[in-house]
Amino acid sequence: MEPFTKLSSRVVVLPVDNIDTDQIIPARFLKTTDRTGLGASLFADWRYLPDGQPDPAFVLNYPENQEAQILLAGDNFGCGSSREHAAWALLGWGFRAVISTSFADIFRNNALKNGLLPVTVPPEVHQELVRLLGRDPSQTVTIDLETQTLSWAGGETHFPVDPFAKDCLLRGVDELGYLLSLEQEIAAFEARRLSG
Repeated sequence: MEPFTKLSSRVVVLPVDNIDTDQIIPARFLKTTDRTGLGASLFADWRYLPDGQPDPAFVLNYPENQEAQILLAGDNFGCGSSREHAAWALLGWGFRAVISTSFADIFRNNALKNGLLPVTVPPEVHQELVRLLGRDPSQTVTIDLETQTLSWAGGETHFPVDPFAKDCLLRGVDELGYLLSLEQEIAAFEARRLSG
Protein backbone atom coordinates (compact mmCIF):
# COMPACT_ATOMS: atom_id res chain seq x y z
CA MET A 1 0.00 0.00 0.00
CA GLU A 2 1.33 3.41 -0.91
CA PRO A 3 1.82 5.77 2.06
CA PHE A 4 -0.62 8.67 2.27
CA THR A 5 1.04 11.82 3.57
CA LYS A 6 0.03 14.89 1.58
CA LEU A 7 -2.06 14.99 -1.58
CA SER A 8 -2.80 17.95 -3.88
CA SER A 9 -5.16 17.17 -6.72
CA ARG A 10 -7.99 18.30 -8.91
CA VAL A 11 -11.36 17.10 -7.66
CA VAL A 12 -14.18 15.15 -9.30
CA VAL A 13 -17.40 16.75 -8.04
CA LEU A 14 -20.30 14.32 -7.62
CA PRO A 15 -22.45 15.96 -4.91
CA VAL A 16 -25.16 13.30 -4.88
CA ASP A 17 -26.43 12.25 -1.45
CA ASN A 18 -26.77 8.61 -0.37
CA ILE A 19 -24.53 7.07 -3.01
CA ASP A 20 -24.61 3.43 -1.98
CA THR A 21 -22.05 0.73 -2.61
CA ASP A 22 -24.18 -0.82 -5.37
CA GLN A 23 -23.93 2.45 -7.28
CA ILE A 24 -20.19 2.65 -6.59
CA ILE A 25 -19.64 -0.93 -7.84
CA PRO A 26 -22.73 -2.82 -9.07
CA ALA A 27 -23.24 -6.34 -7.73
CA ARG A 28 -22.55 -8.01 -11.08
CA PHE A 29 -18.87 -7.06 -10.69
CA LEU A 30 -18.47 -8.77 -7.31
CA LYS A 31 -17.54 -12.19 -8.67
CA THR A 32 -13.86 -11.56 -8.04
CA THR A 33 -11.75 -11.53 -4.91
CA ASP A 34 -9.00 -9.74 -6.81
CA ARG A 35 -9.14 -5.94 -6.85
CA THR A 36 -7.30 -5.70 -10.18
CA GLY A 37 -9.35 -4.00 -12.88
CA LEU A 38 -12.27 -2.94 -10.70
CA GLY A 39 -11.64 0.74 -11.46
CA ALA A 40 -13.14 0.17 -14.92
CA SER A 41 -16.45 -0.77 -13.24
CA LEU A 42 -16.59 2.20 -10.86
CA PHE A 43 -20.04 3.84 -11.13
CA ALA A 44 -20.67 1.55 -14.13
CA ASP A 45 -24.43 2.17 -14.31
CA TRP A 46 -23.89 5.95 -14.41
CA ARG A 47 -20.63 5.99 -16.32
CA TYR A 48 -21.56 3.96 -19.40
CA LEU A 49 -24.33 4.19 -21.98
CA PRO A 50 -26.48 1.10 -22.74
CA ASP A 51 -24.18 0.22 -25.65
CA GLY A 52 -21.17 0.14 -23.28
CA GLN A 53 -19.63 3.39 -24.47
CA PRO A 54 -18.59 6.01 -21.89
CA ASP A 55 -21.31 8.58 -21.24
CA PRO A 56 -19.69 11.96 -22.05
CA ALA A 57 -22.13 13.67 -19.65
CA PHE A 58 -20.88 11.77 -16.58
CA VAL A 59 -18.19 13.55 -14.54
CA LEU A 60 -15.76 10.62 -14.41
CA ASN A 61 -15.62 10.72 -18.21
CA TYR A 62 -14.71 14.41 -18.50
CA PRO A 63 -11.18 14.58 -19.97
CA GLU A 64 -10.07 17.10 -17.33
CA ASN A 65 -10.99 14.67 -14.52
CA GLN A 66 -8.88 11.74 -15.68
CA GLU A 67 -5.98 12.49 -13.35
CA ALA A 68 -8.05 13.63 -10.34
CA GLN A 69 -7.31 11.74 -7.13
CA ILE A 70 -10.02 13.27 -4.93
CA LEU A 71 -13.78 12.72 -5.15
CA LEU A 72 -16.16 15.27 -3.63
CA ALA A 73 -19.36 13.32 -2.95
CA GLY A 74 -22.68 14.09 -1.28
CA ASP A 75 -23.82 13.19 2.22
CA ASN A 76 -23.91 9.58 3.52
CA PHE A 77 -21.42 8.27 0.98
CA GLY A 78 -20.93 4.49 0.84
CA CYS A 79 -24.20 3.48 2.47
CA GLY A 80 -25.80 0.14 1.65
CA SER A 81 -24.05 -3.21 1.64
CA SER A 82 -20.66 -3.83 3.17
CA ARG A 83 -18.77 -4.73 0.00
CA GLU A 84 -15.05 -4.00 0.21
CA HIS A 85 -15.09 -3.89 -3.60
CA ALA A 86 -16.42 -0.30 -3.36
CA ALA A 87 -13.15 0.93 -1.87
CA TRP A 88 -11.19 -1.24 -4.33
CA ALA A 89 -13.04 0.27 -7.31
CA LEU A 90 -12.43 3.85 -6.14
CA LEU A 91 -8.74 3.11 -5.63
CA GLY A 92 -8.59 1.24 -8.94
CA TRP A 93 -9.84 4.30 -10.78
CA GLY A 94 -7.15 6.40 -9.11
CA PHE A 95 -8.86 8.06 -6.17
CA ARG A 96 -6.87 8.36 -2.93
CA ALA A 97 -9.48 10.34 -0.96
CA VAL A 98 -13.22 11.00 -0.83
CA ILE A 99 -14.65 14.16 0.75
CA SER A 100 -18.18 14.09 2.14
CA THR A 101 -20.24 15.40 5.04
CA SER A 102 -20.67 11.81 6.30
CA PHE A 103 -19.74 8.23 5.46
CA ALA A 104 -21.38 4.91 6.21
CA ASP A 105 -19.36 3.25 9.00
CA ILE A 106 -18.58 0.02 7.15
CA PHE A 107 -17.51 1.89 4.02
CA ARG A 108 -15.27 4.19 6.10
CA ASN A 109 -13.58 1.21 7.73
CA ASN A 110 -13.11 -0.61 4.41
CA ALA A 111 -11.69 2.55 2.85
CA LEU A 112 -9.19 3.15 5.65
CA LYS A 113 -8.03 -0.48 5.64
CA ASN A 114 -7.31 -0.27 1.91
CA GLY A 115 -5.52 3.10 1.74
CA LEU A 116 -8.46 5.31 0.71
CA LEU A 117 -8.89 8.34 2.99
CA PRO A 118 -12.47 9.40 3.84
CA VAL A 119 -12.44 13.11 4.73
CA THR A 120 -15.47 14.31 6.68
CA VAL A 121 -16.20 18.03 6.46
CA PRO A 122 -18.98 20.25 7.86
CA PRO A 123 -21.89 21.04 5.48
CA GLU A 124 -20.81 24.66 5.06
CA VAL A 125 -17.31 23.59 3.96
CA HIS A 126 -18.84 21.06 1.56
CA GLN A 127 -21.07 23.78 0.05
CA GLU A 128 -18.12 26.13 -0.31
CA LEU A 129 -16.09 23.45 -2.13
CA VAL A 130 -19.01 22.64 -4.46
CA ARG A 131 -19.38 26.35 -5.29
CA LEU A 132 -15.63 26.93 -5.74
CA LEU A 133 -15.11 23.88 -7.95
CA GLY A 134 -18.29 24.63 -9.89
CA ARG A 135 -16.90 28.06 -10.79
CA ASP A 136 -13.38 26.81 -11.48
CA PRO A 137 -12.95 23.04 -11.90
CA SER A 138 -9.20 23.48 -12.41
CA GLN A 139 -8.76 24.37 -8.71
CA THR A 140 -6.81 21.90 -6.61
CA VAL A 141 -7.47 20.82 -3.06
CA THR A 142 -4.74 19.69 -0.64
CA ILE A 143 -5.15 17.03 2.02
CA ASP A 144 -2.42 16.83 4.67
CA LEU A 145 -2.95 13.68 6.71
CA GLU A 146 -0.21 14.46 9.25
CA THR A 147 -1.96 17.68 10.32
CA GLN A 148 -5.43 16.40 9.36
CA THR A 149 -6.08 19.51 7.28
CA LEU A 150 -7.96 20.04 4.07
CA SER A 151 -7.09 23.28 2.30
CA TRP A 152 -8.24 25.03 -0.85
CA ALA A 153 -8.00 28.51 -2.36
CA GLY A 154 -9.27 30.75 0.40
CA GLY A 155 -9.95 28.18 3.09
CA GLU A 156 -8.86 25.40 5.38
CA THR A 157 -10.52 22.95 7.77
CA HIS A 158 -9.50 20.08 9.99
CA PHE A 159 -10.97 16.61 9.68
CA PRO A 160 -11.14 13.65 12.06
CA VAL A 161 -9.42 10.32 11.45
CA ASP A 162 -8.94 7.27 13.64
CA PRO A 163 -5.39 7.43 15.12
CA PHE A 164 -4.54 3.80 14.30
CA ALA A 165 -5.82 4.14 10.73
CA LYS A 166 -3.87 7.40 10.38
CA ASP A 167 -0.65 5.70 11.50
CA CYS A 168 -1.21 2.85 9.03
CA LEU A 169 -1.96 5.25 6.15
CA LEU A 170 1.09 7.41 6.88
CA ARG A 171 3.29 4.31 6.94
CA GLY A 172 1.61 2.69 3.93
CA VAL A 173 0.70 -0.53 5.73
CA ASP A 174 -2.52 -2.42 6.31
CA GLU A 175 -3.34 -4.13 9.62
CA LEU A 176 -1.29 -7.20 8.73
CA GLY A 177 1.62 -5.04 7.67
CA TYR A 178 1.40 -3.21 10.98
CA LEU A 179 1.57 -6.51 12.90
CA LEU A 180 4.49 -7.70 10.78
CA SER A 181 6.34 -4.48 11.57
CA LEU A 182 6.23 -5.57 15.23
CA GLU A 183 7.69 -9.00 14.54
CA GLN A 184 10.81 -8.46 16.69
CA GLU A 185 8.78 -7.16 19.65
CA ILE A 186 6.35 -10.07 19.35
CA ALA A 187 9.22 -12.58 19.21
CA ALA A 188 10.86 -10.99 22.29
CA PHE A 189 7.56 -11.12 24.19
CA GLU A 190 7.07 -14.79 23.28
CA ALA A 191 10.63 -15.62 24.34
CA ARG A 192 10.06 -13.93 27.73
CA ARG A 193 6.73 -15.67 28.15
CA LEU A 194 8.15 -19.12 27.39
CA SER A 195 11.16 -18.61 29.65
CA GLY A 196 9.08 -17.40 32.58
